[in-house]
Amino acid sequence: MTASNQDPCAAPEQKLLPVAEARSRILDAVAPIEGDEMLPLRSALGRILAEPVRAGIDVPAFANSAMDGYAVRGADLAADTACAFELIGQAMAGTPFDGSVGPGQAVRIMTGAVIPEGADTVIMQEQVEVDGRRVRIGPGQKAGANVRHAGEDIRAGETVLEAGIRLLPPQLGVIASLGQAEVRVRRRLRVAFFSTGDELVGLGQPLGPGRIYDSNRYTLHAMLTRLGAEVIDLGVIPDSRDAVRMAFADAAAQADAVITSGGVSVGEADYVKETLEAMGEIDFWRIAMKPGKPLAIGRLGAARFFGLPGNPVSVMATFYQFTQPALEKMMGTTPNPPPLLQARVAVPLKKSPGRLEFQRGFMEATANGELHVRPTGGQGSHLMTSMSRANCFIILPAESGGAEAGAMVQIQPFAGLV
Repeated sequence: MTASNQDPCAAPEQKLLPVAEARSRILDAVAPIEGDEMLPLRSALGRILAEPVRAGIDVPAFANSAMDGYAVRGADLAADTACAFELIGQAMAGTPFDGSVGPGQAVRIMTGAVIPEGADTVIMQEQVEVDGRRVRIGPGQKAGANVRHAGEDIRAGETVLEAGIRLLPPQLGVIASLGQAEVRVRRRLRVAFFSTGDELVGLGQPLGPGRIYDSNRYTLHAMLTRLGAEVIDLGVIPDSRDAVRMAFADAAAQADAVITSGGVSVGEADYVKETLEAMGEIDFWRIAMKPGKPLAIGRLGAARFFGLPGNPVSVMATFYQFTQPALEKMMGTTPNPPPLLQARVAVPLKKSPGRLEFQRGFMEATANGELHVRPTGGQGSHLMTSMSRANCFIILPAESGGAEAGAMVQIQPFAGLV
């Protein structure tokens, strides 16, 4: 419809929804999925813990040496004079000393070895002089030094890990230290996605007139895989009412969440919007952000639906700001947005007031530790190369008109975005 033919009685354009409000609404609408499974520890990396981990043993299980040296009684050390000790044996890791340490006696001990009965202090070997069976220890040594006490890290009965955390290498190491070979985790979140459009061509196929390669599906697949979801790729759906309806029905039947890219702009004449309204509960939002203004949020049967914009950078921006936090909550973990840092911008940044803007940038630390950031190229929502060269979003407030070179701006590192 041209401007000259517009209906003067048409409803005013929908108000733009602030980013924070949109994120809050989405999170309020989703809940963790049901279901869990027991996995071998080595298969649990990246999974969400389904129940608390409680310690059945002390860690360490026994008092042991923090370094190579000599185990003695702290009461035998002198503050202002050297002391001589009799060497009566040795304690190795896995092979304890079979005996007791008495007054004036010392045991050679290795890191991790059990502290011998009677001893309570380890003097590091660099501070000891040894002559046959005589050990000389200089003044000023501290009683109780270099001993790891039983239960110093973990006490038996203690809750070590809370349910809902993502299991990363440190958490797996803690569970292993308790002797647990398996761990109960939430089942994987099943996410189905597809692209629509007769203009889309599969990779490796020749491009005809007006055709483009389907890149969004590959971006979505990568983001969902890194998030830890069970990914269901339904391919490219042609622009046909029946095909779109079947795709939505198929996706909703086998997934906890359904994601599409493109076809969600208000008033857009395609079958996606029509089918969504017929099959589910859908809200079409206009978000006060750039890139990525149009967004569709709702439900298809029991599945949650996320309709992202079509431009490739908009897909990534809206996924990270809205979809990923919602999927994390559905997975049973608490969404933790990446930290917002301050950086000095190297060049002027252009922006029109009205929408919160996520520009692509590259941040790096200077010699004095200050963060500097610069844009990575064109900021059009169709320009994926600038996204591929970036390591952060430069976040410019809605009311901002840009930023002068040297100004401090807020940045969101990609490292915190799975």
